[in-house]
Amino acid sequence: MRILLLGNTGQLGWELERCLANLGEVHATDYPAINFVEPGTVRTLIRQFEPQLIVNATAYTAVDRAESESDLAYAINADGPGLLAEEALQLGAALVHYSTDYVFDGTKNAPYTESDPAKPLGVYGQSKLAGEQAIQKIGGNYLVLRTAWVYSTRRDSFVSKVLSWARQQSTLKLVNDQVSNPTWARALAQATALLLAQGGRDLPAYLDGRSGLYHLAGWGYCSRMEWGQEIVRLDPQAQTQTIQQILPAATADFPTPAQRPLFSALDCSLFERTFNLRLPAWQTALRLAMNQ
Repeated sequence: MRILLLGNTGQLGWELERCLANLGEVHATDYPAINFVEPGTVRTLIRQFEPQLIVNATAYTAVDRAESESDLAYAINADGPGLLAEEALQLGAALVHYSTDYVFDGTKNAPYTESDPAKPLGVYGQSKLAGEQAIQKIGGNYLVLRTAWVYSTRRDSFVSKVLSWARQQSTLKLVNDQVSNPTWARALAQATALLLAQGGRDLPAYLDGRSGLYHLAGWGYCSRMEWGQEIVRLDPQAQTQTIQQILPAATADFPTPAQRPLFSALDCSLFERTFNLRLPAWQTALRLAMNQ
């Protein structure tokens, strides 16, 4: 199987490049080789390689900056996925695309299912929702996988930031009113590869009847503060910490240009029922990530 992976230098894309290698010939690329601001270059790349599977791990993820760079956010997060869906449909290829819990407004106070109405609070979430809708409108054999709080220990993430703060400060304040599913990038990539492996040599046929929108994130949920406490506790180099206490704070204590959803945990049971797969509990994945 010929696989085109877009966004291979990001924290998820890096893991995907390694996990997808067992499934076929992987052509992995990223900006500036691909640039959704210049869509013609992306179409040319796809038509030259003629993939049987397109995996899109690209995204504009600067949540606050998106408020002032909406055109760029929409070009990457909305127009880009629509372009990929068009090309995949023309080639008869399958498409895998990742979205976000930020499509929700966080007021449900219970894990969101795929049938819950999306009400994004900012440009980032709005642009990601537009990308989902573009793919769904075009159709074909596709999977849109909504995930949440993705992290990697090899790239800048909440985990790496907490570890850094724990070595620089004696007191750390973390918000306890933002709740979602911490998701290890490697576990997400592995689940994607296992799912695709179930399709065998005829992935489009396997996805026929299974195409659609799914939630796929770390099992269980917690607050940012609870996540931070577990990061500090599992730190393999705890002897270098200066941290003495972690105190709760409110999101309102840290004003930002973009509003964040407070409770955006995802219910991933539909994905589990459909594909007989689920990600590890977020605590288990974090322990593995910290000791790799």
